[in-house]
Amino acid sequence: MAGTAPQDTDVEGVDAGVGLTALLVAAARAIETHRHDSLAQDAYAEHFVRAAPACADWPVRIEQVPDGDGNPLWGRFARYFGLRTRVLDDFLLRSVRTSARQVVLLGAGLDTRAFRLDWPSDCVVFEIDRAGVLAFKHQVLTDLTASPKVKRVPVPVDLRADWVTALTTAGFDPAAPSVWLAEGLLFYLPSPAETYLIDTVDRLTTEGSALAFEAKLEKDLQEYRDSPIYTATREQIGIDLLHLFDKGPRPDSAGGLTAKGWSTSMHTPFDFSRRHRRGPLPEPNDALEGNRWVFAHKPSP
Repeated sequence: MAGTAPQDTDVEGVDAGVGLTALLVAAARAIETHRHDSLAQDAYAEHFVRAAPACADWPVRIEQVPDGDGNPLWGRFARYFGLRTRVLDDFLLRSVRTSARQVVLLGAGLDTRAFRLDWPSDCVVFEIDRAGVLAFKHQVLTDLTASPKVKRVPVPVDLRADWVTALTTAGFDPAAPSVWLAEGLLFYLPSPAETYLIDTVDRLTTEGSALAFEAKLEKDLQEYRDSPIYTATREQIGIDLLHLFDKGPRPDSAGGLTAKGWSTSMHTPFDFSRRHRRGPLPEPNDALEGNRWVFAHKPSP
């Protein structure tokens, strides 16, 4: 890979709001990548951070953080994103090694799985996100002369628009097994939009398909407003996650899938912290307490 992308990179779509959280996750993946006990490797992540003026001074290694792992944002929260990356990497790879050959990343953001994971040769990865986000990612990766390890199909469309037509026009086949991922996405959407998205995935999938998504179970998100993670994120990089999250009650999407015949399992992130012996464990006033990772499979009739 050549040097970092130029600082005049078009950052439309990632320079504010929810788009800026994609850069937060990229910085977390960069920090995870450079750890001696890394759970996930993403050599491209730090280049996204350096290419966007809004986060040019963010750390990309834990050694660049004065209080290191004691920092709630760049220590504990970043480790959470590293763990999430690894767990969802494993889920996708298991799915394509069994039946699915189509991978759909909903709200793909700065996801580089098409570039960094070892996929079966006949896979295709569809990345759905707003045009500005995908354009920023394309420019950074082009400047790095990065090549995907699998057929990659960007689908530039807002999930509030007709993304189904855009996806099928791009070559997605609803009659073939597929695996879907909504990573760090649903809690930004109003409840009806989440329900529509989950129902649509059900409609577009056949037996042998799978879906993973992240949910939040808190009845009142504001209870955690003063938690160390949310406070540090607001104060250190100016991202108020509670302002970005949808305030309405969340639907029971896992239960909805079960009612449609899917087999579902729900886990806390801490389950995987214990399994991998790395990652966050429960703390008092913990903003991660309500987070759940849901894995669903559509079995044969």
